[in-house]
Amino acid sequence: MENLDVLVLKTLYEWRSRGESAVLATVTRTWGSSPRPLGSIMALHESGSVVGSVSGGCIEDDLIRRYSGNAQRENPALPPEAPRSVQYGVSAEEAHRFGLPCGGTLELVLEFNPDAERLKALLDELSRGRLVLRSLCLQTGEVGLSPTSAQAALTLTDSHLTSCFGPGYRMLLIGAGQMAEYLASMARFCGFQVTVCEPRPEYRYGWGLSDVPVLTQWPDDVVKAFGADRRSCVIALTHDPKMDDLALMEALTTEAFYVGAIGSRRNHASRKGRLIEHFGYTEHALERLRGPVGIFIGSKTPAEIAVSIMSEVLAVKNGVTLPRDLEVAYAKTLSEKGRIDP
Repeated sequence: MENLDVLVLKTLYEWRSRGESAVLATVTRTWGSSPRPLGSIMALHESGSVVGSVSGGCIEDDLIRRYSGNAQRENPALPPEAPRSVQYGVSAEEAHRFGLPCGGTLELVLEFNPDAERLKALLDELSRGRLVLRSLCLQTGEVGLSPTSAQAALTLTDSHLTSCFGPGYRMLLIGAGQMAEYLASMARFCGFQVTVCEPRPEYRYGWGLSDVPVLTQWPDDVVKAFGADRRSCVIALTHDPKMDDLALMEALTTEAFYVGAIGSRRNHASRKGRLIEHFGYTEHALERLRGPVGIFIGSKTPAEIAVSIMSEVLAVKNGVTLPRDLEVAYAKTLSEKGRIDP
């Protein structure tokens, strides 16, 4: 499954390149509880088709009613050319009507018929793995694009709405075992593009996800070619030091936001010892290396362990600091001492 923002932009570009009317809605402000975060986007086609989301569904229904082709035929003055700001959930009755949480208020900026060429230019930059700031003039609807080196929060002024768009998140898995299948499936549903490295033919034979590419080169070569950036993660799953260590050493030279390997506490300690003794790493240099990967949920099966790993990946991606009690090594040590349930 593709990154949702990229999917919305691609679909919007396809509509506009065919000359079809469309609206791009962006969540720009929230008060109290809200179902979608700032910067969430949704595209609305003249036919009423929608991709993306700005709420749980009721606001989308109202936008369709107001701004789809039927509304335009009833009132040719809609939609205006300049962007428009709209609010939902100002009153308790309206919050209930639109399914917003108690006290929630949502503000959107609606952009009518975005320019197809500017959408293509943005998508081209994203396809090259670049972060881009998209600035919308609220008076004219004109759009400016500029590169940026770091993720930036949405900003809204009296004159401009500036959103930061990035390429889809990527995940590279070393090893094509059963757990890799579970993890790859979960990652794709979370918007990651997944690639698997598996040079061993006996493991490739049973791979069941036809739309996830499996590369057959050795892990260090695959990691180099993968070109991990700050929106990438690399996870070693083979339990084979010859494969996992090669991948991890190469991944640690990149900006990947998450680098880790599966294994027991003893295996992880042995791995760090090998890297320090034979390859000149220091404890400081290995601080980014996560292991055993995942959070402590008492997982036993491959599917449960994949849930554990995916949860930690998402927490790191979203900038959430997990309590120490959820670290696998720490929690298992406490469990063995009888301080928490196993």
